Amino acid sequence: MSEPLISIVMRSYNEAWALHETLPALAAQNYRDFELIVIDSGSTDGSQDLLRAAKPAHFIQITPQEYNPSRVMNHGMRLSQSERVLFLNADATPQGPNWLRPLAEALLDEKVAACFSRQIPRPDCEAVFACDYDRCFGPQRESAKWDHFFSMVSSGLRKDVWALRGFREDLQYAEDDEYTRWCKARGYKIHYIPDSVAMHSHNYTPAQARKRAHGDAKAFAQAGSVSAEDRRWLKTVLLGVLSDARHDLRWCARHKRLPEFLHALRIRWNQRLGKFAGFQSA
Repeated sequence: MSEPLISIVMRSYNEAWALHETLPALAAQNYRDFELIVIDSGSTDGSQDLLRAAKPAHFIQITPQEYNPSRVMNHGMRLSQSERVLFLNADATPQGPNWLRPLAEALLDEKVAACFSRQIPRPDCEAVFACDYDRCFGPQRESAKWDHFFSMVSSGLRKDVWALRGFREDLQYAEDDEYTRWCKARGYKIHYIPDSVAMHSHNYTPAQARKRAHGDAKAFAQAGSVSAEDRRWLKTVLLGVLSDARHDLRWCARHKRLPEFLHALRIRWNQRLGKFAGFQSA
């Protein structure tokens, strides 16, 4: 007996290295009735051949210059045939055959506007970023106590809620955070689904870490979710670096990776400077 159709939207750009694992992992899911919608931002590394071989229901090509995350996700939602739409980045590899089903089942609840998977870092993940994954997705994840946390990398949305108001296309970063905060403000739930697991991580350079933090912070400020105190250098930079360093030192000691602590400090300093500048720029 067939199950209701689920739509999966995949964003891709030069990630053939990951698609060799991600696409077979999708094909091995124990939930079989899904359509794949791919939006590729002009890949030149063979990704397009791999994606076409997976026979997606839609294969959309845009240029790298046209990429806007909100616009791409809104487009994917419009193309989807299902009222339950999952998102999976091309470089996020489902772990085991039960990645899809827990997300799809969570969205059966009409009050659940969105849900997101547990993410585990790749084996080559540097300590500073592996620490973040532990804080966000680990067994005792701190993110459960934060004001808000969501990740679009491996996630799901109800289309009827999205139809009320999609992603803000004036934001280049943190669009998923802004959208799910909007959902919560209207009484909808955002669920974390630890039984759905995807492997995903990035090792950013200090310059890349600063740029990413700047973009996220600017988007938070544009969305009105930054307080006057957050804009203070003392809190955001100095105290922020000290707090980050405390977490990193404990994580590195616990995992016997203390030689990476100085690298973590450099990354945190750049992240905090980027965050402060982003708060000030909006």
